[in-house]
Amino acid sequence: RQDIRELDVEQELKDSFLTYAISVIMDRALPDVRDGLKPSQRRILVAMNDLGLNPRAKFRKCAKITGDTFGNYHPHGAEQVIYPTLVRMAQDFSLRYPLIEKQGNFGSIDGDPPAAMRYTEARMMPQSVDMLEDLDKDTVDYIPNFDETTTEPVVLPGKFPNLLCNGSIGIAIGMATSIPPHNAGEVCDAIIAVIDNPEIKVEGLMKFVQGPDFPTGAMICGRKGIVEAYRTGRGRVVVRGRAHTEQTRQGKQNIVFTEIPYHVNKTTIKETIAQLVNDDKITGIADLRDESDREGIRLVVELKRNEDPNVVLNQLYKHTPLQETFPINMLAIMDGRPVTLNLKQMVAAFIKHRFEVIARRTRFLLRKAEARAHILEGLLIALDHIDEVIETIKKSPDVDTARERLMKRFKLSEAQAGAILVMQLQRLTGLERDKIEAEYKDLQAKIAYYRDLLAHDNLIYDLIRDDVQEMKARYGDARRTEITGEVGEFDMEDLIAEEDVAVTISHEGYLKRMPLSSYRKQGRGGKGIIGSDAKEGDFLEKLLIASTHDYFLFFTAQGKVHWLKVYDIPQLGRQAKGRAMVNLLSLEKDDTITALVPVRNFEEGFLVMATAMGTLKKTALSAFSHPMKKGIIACGLEKGDHLIGVRHTFGKQEIVLCTRKGRALRFSEEECRSMGRGAFGVRGIRLDKDDSVVDIVIPAENTTLLTVCENGYGKRTEFSDYTPHHRGTGGVLDIQTEGRNGDVVAARDVHEDDDVMMITAKGMIVRTPAATIRLTGRNAMGVRLISLEEGDKLVAIAAVPKEEPEEGAPEASGAAPAPAEENGAAAAKPEPKAEEKPAKRAKGKAESLDRDEADGAEKASDDL
Repeated sequence: RQDIRELDVEQELKDSFLTYAISVIMDRALPDVRDGLKPSQRRILVAMNDLGLNPRAKFRKCAKITGDTFGNYHPHGAEQVIYPTLVRMAQDFSLRYPLIEKQGNFGSIDGDPPAAMRYTEARMMPQSVDMLEDLDKDTVDYIPNFDETTTEPVVLPGKFPNLLCNGSIGIAIGMATSIPPHNAGEVCDAIIAVIDNPEIKVEGLMKFVQGPDFPTGAMICGRKGIVEAYRTGRGRVVVRGRAHTEQTRQGKQNIVFTEIPYHVNKTTIKETIAQLVNDDKITGIADLRDESDREGIRLVVELKRNEDPNVVLNQLYKHTPLQETFPINMLAIMDGRPVTLNLKQMVAAFIKHRFEVIARRTRFLLRKAEARAHILEGLLIALDHIDEVIETIKKSPDVDTARERLMKRFKLSEAQAGAILVMQLQRLTGLERDKIEAEYKDLQAKIAYYRDLLAHDNLIYDLIRDDVQEMKARYGDARRTEITGEVGEFDMEDLIAEEDVAVTISHEGYLKRMPLSSYRKQGRGGKGIIGSDAKEGDFLEKLLIASTHDYFLFFTAQGKVHWLKVYDIPQLGRQAKGRAMVNLLSLEKDDTITALVPVRNFEEGFLVMATAMGTLKKTALSAFSHPMKKGIIACGLEKGDHLIGVRHTFGKQEIVLCTRKGRALRFSEEECRSMGRGAFGVRGIRLDKDDSVVDIVIPAENTTLLTVCENGYGKRTEFSDYTPHHRGTGGVLDIQTEGRNGDVVAARDVHEDDDVMMITAKGMIVRTPAATIRLTGRNAMGVRLISLEEGDKLVAIAAVPKEEPEEGAPEASGAAPAPAEENGAAAAKPEPKAEEKPAKRAKGKAESLDRDEADGAEKASDDL
C-alpha cells in the first residue's frame, strides 16, 4: 500500500527551502568562527595533511589533492568547486597570509585564470600546519564523512588566528559575510590584551588593531567605518589605490599607481580608464601603460602637458574602481548558528576555542601518560620479583593461565600482566631497569604537570599567550594598508607620495622644489651642475631639504611669517627658474624671504629667531599654527634691523650664532625665555661695529659646525671647540675671513654621513660628502669646497642626509679635480697609493699644525 499524504504546497516549499538555505549557510558559505574556514577549505587542508604535504615535503599535483578531497570528504564538484577554492587559498593577492604554497600558474590580479589542475602543484604553508597542529590528540570532534567510510574533523585546532588574519567572503541564502583581513601582529596583540584583561572594551582593542590590512595594500580613507564595524560587526570602508606623481624628461607628469583596492581586477581598471578617455569624461590623460612585473603593480597614467595631476587623480578615484567601498559584515558560525560578531567577540571566540583545544589535548596526554605509567608500574613489580614471575610463567600451561596467575599473585591489572608476558628478556638487564625507572619518574612529573594545568585555568591561558607570541614572532610583519583621512575631508597630502625634496629660492623671489635625485654626488672641489636657469641678474639664494608632507613657514626680513604646504610648491625641472613667490605668498612690497622652517605639526617646541643686529627671540611653535593669508607678525624689529634666521628647538638645546666676520657664540637655549609673537627679543651676541649675524645653528647629536665663506672656502669643526659663554657676549673666533676666504655666508651643523649642497650666485650647485671636508681647528683657514668661476660667489649651503644607493646602481661620479689650495691649505688631489699614504698623512698633519699655529696668533685673546 502506497504512503500517500496530503501536503500544503506553500508550507512544504517554505520548509524545504529553509532546509536548503540552512544547509548552504552551515556547510558551504559561512566560515566557522573557531578556525575561520569554510567546510571546503577545511577538507582541502585535511586531505593535504593526509598526503603529508607539509612545507618540507615535495610539491604534489593539485589534481591529486583535489581528487582526494573530492573522494574522501567533499563530494560537491571537484574541478568546479574544490580546485578554485584551493587556488584562492594560494593566491597572495587574495589572502593576507596564504595557507597553501603554490607552484605553477595560479592566476593573476589581472583576472587571468589558473592553469588546469593537472599542471599545477601545491603544498601547505607553515600557518596551515599550525592550523592542523594536535589534530591527532583528540582536540576536536570527528564526524563520519559523506559515505561513512572514514571520519573528518568538525573544526581544526586552529593555532593560527585565521579568521581575523585572512578574513572571509561568502554569500549564502538571505545572508552574506565579508570579514576583512588584518595584520597578524596586531591581531596577536589584541588576543593577548583580551587574555590579560577580559573586561577590555572594543575601543581598547582598537589601540592594537588599527583596521583592515589588505594583501594588496592601498589606503583606507577614514576610521569612522572601521570603528562602526568593530563595535557592531557591520560597517563600510572606502579603499583607494596608492598613487604618486613622476615627472618625465619631456616635462610631463605621470600618475603611477603601485597598489589597488582589494578584490579589484587590474584589467577592469584599465578598461574603465580607457572607456572614460574615449568618452571624453577624463580629458587630461595622454596614455595608459601597465608596467607591472613580479616586483609589484605599476600602472602608469601619462598626463598631457600642463595638466594638474591632482585633478586627474580625483577624477580617476571618482569614476574608476581605483576607489571602492569595502563592506564589512563579520558574520560567522558560532555555536551552530550564524552570528554577527564585533571585534572583541571574534577574539574571545578564538581564545575560547584554543582553551578547549589545549584542555582536550592535556586530558589526552594525561590519559596516555597515566596508561603508560600504569604499565611501567607492572614492569617494575615484575623486575622486583623476576625469579618468581619466571617460575609462575614456566609452570602455566598457556598464556591465559599465566596472565591470571600473575594478576592474582602480584595484584596486577590485565594490561600490566599482558605487558609482563610480552616483555623481552633484554629488559632484565640492569641498564634496562634504569631506563624503566627514569621513564616512570619522567611520566610522574608529566602527570603532575597535566593535572596542575587542568586544575588552573590561568596556566592554560599562559600557554595560549605563549602560542600567540610565537605566532606574532613568526608571521607578524609591517602593515600594507595605510589609514588616512575621511573622503569628505580628504587632504591633497594623502594623494602625494612622501619624499625628501630640495626647495630653492632665488634672489629675485622664484620658488621651486626638486627631488634630491636630481643631484649626483661629486668630490670636494667639483665644478657642480646647473641647479637653476636663473634669469639675468638673478641667482639662487636659499636651499632647504624637507618632506613633501611638511609645512613650510616662510619668515621675511621684516619679521612676518607665511604658511605653505611643501607639496603646494611647484615641482619643476632642475634648470627651471621656478615660480614667482608673489604668486604663492602675499608678500609686502620690498619684503624678502630670509628663513624657511619645515614643520610636521605645531604641537611642541619653539622657534628661535635671530636678527642681523644680534637680537634673539624664542616663541612657542603653537603660536604660528594659524597664520592669516597676508601673514602674521613673527617678531618685532628695531629700526634698520632685519630677520636672518629661524630654527626649530625643544627648550633645552644649545644655540650657536655665527657672524659675517667669522665669530661664533655658543650658549644654552635656556638663557632665552619664551616670548609672544610681537616681542622684540633680547640681545643674542655683542657685535663689532662692522659685523652682523649671518646664521643661527642648533647643534644636533654627533654633528660638527660647517662654516663656509663667499670665496668657496670653508671648514668643519667640533662644537666642543667652542667654549660655551653667556648670551649677549662677543663669542670666539670661528674662521679667518681676511684674504682669500672672504666674509662668512652660512654655517650649518652637519653629520659625518651627510652630503653638503652648495649654491653660487650664478646658479651652480655642487653636492659633496661632508666627510671629505676634514675637521680642523676652530680658527683655521679651511679648505676649498667649490671651484668658482670669475665673478661668482658662494651664497648658500644645505645639509642633505645620506641616501642609500639602489642595489646594483653604480656610484655617482664625475667629480672635477679641485685646484691647489692657497696659503698653504691642503689641495684636493687624487688618492695616494697605499705605500704613500702614511708619509702624506704625516706631512699633511704637519702642514695643518703649522697653519693652525699661524692662523691662531690671536687665539689667546679671542674669548670675550
